[in-house]
Amino acid sequence: VQLVESGGGTVQPGGSLRLSCTSSGFIFSIYDMSWVRQAPGKGPEWVSSIDEDGENTYYSDSVKGRFTISRRNGKKTVYLQMNSLNPEDTALYYCVRGPRAVALHMPRWGQGTQVTVSS
Repeated sequence: VQLVESGGGTVQPGGSLRLSCTSSGFIFSIYDMSWVRQAPGKGPEWVSSIDEDGENTYYSDSVKGRFTISRRNGKKTVYLQMNSLNPEDTALYYCVRGPRAVALHMPRWGQGTQVTVSS
C-alpha cells in the first residue's frame, strides 16, 4: 500500500488549497478514504471521509462548510478542497484507507503534506 499526498503549502488566512492523495498497491475503488491531520504538539484529528463511490461524505465540525472531499476512482486519487483557511487548520495532513470509524487507527502509509496558515 502506498499513499502519496501533495498540494500543501503556506497560505494566508482566508486562502484555499487543494490536497491530493494518490494511491497504489490496493484496489482503491472498494475502500472508503479519509483525511486526518495532526497539528504540532497535538494528537491526530479526523477531518473528513468519503465512501467508496463518492456518494457519501462526512466532515468534522471544525471543517464543515469549508472543506470538500472528493475522489476519482479512475485516477485512484482522493482530494480535499480547503477554503476559508484559518491558523487553526495548520497541520500535517495525510490520507488513510478506511472510514471515519477507524481513520485514527489506520497506518499512515504516506508522508503527509504540510499546510501552514499564517499572515
